[in-house]
Amino acid sequence: MKKTRVLLADDHGLVRAGFRSLLEKIPSVEVVAEARDGREALALLKTHRPDVVLMDIAMPSLNGLEAVARVSKEFSSTRVIILSMHTNEEYVVQALRAGASGYVIKDAAVAELGLAIQAVTSGGTYLSPRISKAMIEAYLDRTGDKRSPLERLTPRQREIVQLIAEGNSTKEIAFILNVSVKTVETHRGQLMDKLGIHDIPSLVRYAMRAGLVPTEVSFKG
Repeated sequence: MKKTRVLLADDHGLVRAGFRSLLEKIPSVEVVAEARDGREALALLKTHRPDVVLMDIAMPSLNGLEAVARVSKEFSSTRVIILSMHTNEEYVVQALRAGASGYVIKDAAVAELGLAIQAVTSGGTYLSPRISKAMIEAYLDRTGDKRSPLERLTPRQREIVQLIAEGNSTKEIAFILNVSVKTVETHRGQLMDKLGIHDIPSLVRYAMRAGLVPTEVSFKG
């Protein structure tokens, strides 16, 4: 029987090891690679072409939600399952909108991981039992299916928000993204206008609340 090839993406080595151990108990699954952040995951996707990516949300450099959107666009045959501790509706809706096929809570049992992988490889969607369809529909009813201010930014602008919040300077961001300093400055001005935020510390706090960076991150200045 052909095995489902899986890539694990999480910035914590112990978490990856734990999930690898769980997945190795599923005969139909093979872990082909591990990534520490979204950028590494995208690079490994090109090399390994997995069937499924198990992706954390809060990862440095490029978070899981942005990585999911890239995977959906560039690797349409690969399915993404978000692995997260967050159970609130906003995260789930953002993940599904970005292109995720599944959303699994991190304390899932082996059987649930297997069901999730089976569901998405069959073309379906899987949500952990604690995340009901009714919960998502109620959230969309409350919000009127409106996208958050963060979702209204371009992918590159969201990327820059995260890199700024992680303490990178304008020059460092330009180097990471392989663009000019002027381009970064232009994007920064535009995204701050869209968010109604006009100083870096406030932008960092916003990124923390949005789950783009851990709450313990410190601004370098």
